[in-house]
Amino acid sequence: MEQSKITQVFGITPAELKEDIINDVRAELKIIAQNFQPIKPPEYLTRQEVAKILKVSLVTLTDWNKKGILKPYRLGNLIRYKSEEIDQALIAINNVKNKR
Repeated sequence: MEQSKITQVFGITPAELKEDIINDVRAELKIIAQNFQPIKPPEYLTRQEVAKILKVSLVTLTDWNKKGILKPYRLGNLIRYKSEEIDQALIAINNVKNKR
């Protein structure tokens, strides 16, 4: 035998209960919408763009790639860098310089 679960609410009409639930859901959705950050696709930069941003030569970029300071992404013969990672690399380079 299956037992049915019944919840009884006293002192409130079904319409009032429905309205309370709707208001609570709307309030929660409003909070979620305020904190929502859409996923931004990564922006890829060319070697020339990165060299210009960092104010270094293309030879220095190649050297930094080999040393692991920057992380290049290859697409066939093309080399690209994520703009977020360039920002992180700048911070890391500054930290190394400040420790010296």
